[in-house]
Amino acid sequence: MSYAKVRMGMVGGGEGSFIGAVHRMAAALDQRLDLVSGAFSRDFANSLATCTALGLPDNRCYQDLGTMLSCEQELAATGARNAGAMEMLSIVTPNDTHAPMASAAAKAGIHVMSDKPAGISLAEIEDLAATIEQSGVHYGLTHTYLGYPMVWQARHLAAHPDFGPIRKVLVSYTQGWLASETERSGNKQAEWRVDPKRSGPAGGLGDIGSHAHSLAEFVADSRMARLSARLRSHYPTRPLDDDGEISFTLDNGATGQLVSSQICAGDENDLRIRVYGEHASLDWRQMEPNTLTERRASGQSIVHRAGVDKPLCEAALKRCRLPSGHPEGYVEAFANLYSGFAQAIREDVMPSTLGVPGIAEALRGMAFLEAAIASNAANGAWHEIKPPSVGPDTKGLLS
Repeated sequence: MSYAKVRMGMVGGGEGSFIGAVHRMAAALDQRLDLVSGAFSRDFANSLATCTALGLPDNRCYQDLGTMLSCEQELAATGARNAGAMEMLSIVTPNDTHAPMASAAAKAGIHVMSDKPAGISLAEIEDLAATIEQSGVHYGLTHTYLGYPMVWQARHLAAHPDFGPIRKVLVSYTQGWLASETERSGNKQAEWRVDPKRSGPAGGLGDIGSHAHSLAEFVADSRMARLSARLRSHYPTRPLDDDGEISFTLDNGATGQLVSSQICAGDENDLRIRVYGEHASLDWRQMEPNTLTERRASGQSIVHRAGVDKPLCEAALKRCRLPSGHPEGYVEAFANLYSGFAQAIREDVMPSTLGVPGIAEALRGMAFLEAAIASNAANGAWHEIKPPSVGPDTKGLLS
């Protein structure tokens, strides 16, 4: 089925931003979205330069989000669809602005795709969830790794009766880019990530540990219920965590361990999950995303490979684009989320029904972060994770 392209505006992601370019590549890949406007930087000169580089007219480049929303609403009023006004906002800014910007867009009737985390406190995201429900707009959250085909294949296999009840989940996300005091070298990406005012109360745990949390819940198809956390910073001048280990239990009875660390010298972007059932186990790594290894208690090992010509589950095949042996990766996973979100807008269905994380994942993710911070402050005491109670779809991607 063909759809008119969804017209997208972007806030943040100007020249010098790694993730902004990735968002734009992903949004363009399946030809379901058009970038039509932007407020790409607090520095308007940077924003204009970005606009020029992207081939957008200067009159669709704005000083800030408020100006963009009001001008785009005026444009929409002049001719509805033919006016070319934005219908959806992509938020690619530091964490402290995510929830206020998403709320402002929702109140203006604009759909929202936000970088994660959705905000810097659970109360803030609960307010956002209420605003989204009242406005009727759609909301997506870029938990990128849930866009990978073999993550969906892992979820499918873990749910099969032959796998047996899930007993243990081990998930880790390690990087080495903060092994030194990178924030003191002029690296702007590092500077805001270690600043509590901009990053929120969690450092590495909010940046990459939140991805590990969402991956564990998704593959096991179960909510994280309780945890015991140990977080630390390896530099006295770094106020937020750069390293942590968390023990947890899931609602399905499984226990697990989560490692989130950005001081593992030499590691690049090593997200890995292992899931152990009664009869088999699964092992997937983001740096080798086309491969999922299944090991049976009998001693048999099965290597599952991505590709449209492979015998995969329907959900995994839907997210593959190429025959086996043609690597697909980070941008394609991102694109699966953007494509599903555009389809949800055009069909007016909940994004979660098309595999796109949303406000339910936003609420659970922040509840996880706040429980971990509280546990760490209490020397690792076990804490309950508050279940989401706000929003039209509180389960999200979970069954």
